Formats: sequence, structure tokens, C-alpha cells
Amino acid sequence: MATYREHGHAYAKGVAARPILAELYGKKTGCVKGLGGSMHIFDKATNFLGGYGIVGGHVPIAAGAAFAAKYRGDGRVALCFFGEGASTIGGFAEGLALAALWKLPVVLICENNQYSMGTPVYRSLAVEDVSLRALAHGMARDRFDGDDVIKVKRRIAEAIDRARTTGEPTLVEVVTYRFRGHSMSDPGLYRTKEEVEEWKRRDPLNRCRQRLLEIGFPTEELDALEADVKAEIEDAVKFAEDSPAADEYLPYVIKES
Repeated sequence: MATYREHGHAYAKGVAARPILAELYGKKTGCVKGLGGSMHIFDKATNFLGGYGIVGGHVPIAAGAAFAAKYRGDGRVALCFFGEGASTIGGFAEGLALAALWKLPVVLICENNQYSMGTPVYRSLAVEDVSLRALAHGMARDRFDGDDVIKVKRRIAEAIDRARTTGEPTLVEVVTYRFRGHSMSDPGLYRTKEEVEEWKRRDPLNRCRQRLLEIGFPTEELDALEADVKAEIEDAVKFAEDSPAADEYLPYVIKES
């Protein structure tokens, strides 16, 4: 489960591009029939348990999902994504405490992009290392830069393996960055252009592409892959635009004339 920035998580979990885009458009063919919108994508078939608009409020829910997995003994692991801003919310503390106390198979992943909306971490956290919160609960922790996809895959896999084999939780902090403002109305004037450009040079997508080229992956295959991605997105957008509107009207869904 994730926050209201859950589109990529849903796609990675196996939710198809068409129903994701249709949900963003408020269409009946969306994965929540157009009634969840951007912040509340959910898909039972892939076990994607939703995006949540209440900051930090989904961390105890992730602990609950992990408790269910432990109770059933089905070997499943709950992954919960949230931003560093959520680490100051009561729900985060509650979820962390329950996960540690009951030794739940959950991996709590803090995507620290260093700005809670427009507030930098040094103005919101007395201790900027969020992963240190795990120590108060005797919980395993990890912290690393998120600019290398192979490293991210390996370190998260270690935490998942710990949860699956020992039933114990891990608090993971992945240090990352967002290149644009918090929303369309945020010009991001609280940070310098130099700072943004420095982080763009560490873009994990570009670094991964360069690494593939260095180990001999054919350029033509990479170009073909990127063309396939573009075609899939264009197809999903057209599907969403052509789909019927949701049956019920919600304030944040644009009603077609």
C-alpha cells in the first residue's frame, strides 16, 4: 500500500496502465470505477491494497495486513510506502509500535525526497535520519540512496526476505528527490536550480540506462523498449479519454459536458 503518489506502485504491482489512467480520468473503466481518483487506486486482483490520502494514516493499516498474513500463515509480506513527512504523524508511530511488538511481516519504506510539500527536512525533523526510529522498537533498519535501481532491488529484497523467513519488520529509508513541485500549483521556488540539476544528474532511470549500455545491452533494444512504453501510455490515455464517465459524481472528478 502507498500514499496518494501510488500510480507507479500500482503499475509495478501489476495493475495495467489502462485502468490506472481511466481512474485518473474519473472513468467507469478505472480500477475503482472512477470513484477513487488519483489518490485512491486499489486493485484486489494484484493485491495492491490502495493509495491513501491521509498522510501516515495507512501505516497502521499495513500493520493490520501483515497481522492478517501472520495469522493465516500464508507467507505474504506487506510493503508500505510513505514520505518522510509521514514519520511525524501519530499513525506512523502507532504502526511502527505494533509491527515491532507483534513481530509482523511488514517492510515500512520511507521514500525521503527531502521536502514535505515545500518544507525541507531540516525544518521538520530534529533528526533527519528517519530509519533511526526503528532503534526505539528493537526493529531492523536500513538507509541508502535510491539512485541505483539494482541497489534498491537488492536492499528491499533483503528486508522482504527477513519478513518472510523470520516474520520480523524492517524500517527502510530510501533517500531520493522529486524534480518538480509538490503539485501543479507548486513552482518549487523554495529550492535552487543548482540543487535540482545536481539531483537530476543522479536520476536512477538515466543511470540505469547508461549502466545497461556499458555492459553491452544493445541500444536498439533500449530504444525499442522506450518506444513500447510510449505506445502503451498513448494507448492508455486514448482508452481513458474514450471511456464512459463514472456513474456517480465526486467533487474532484471533472464532469464531462
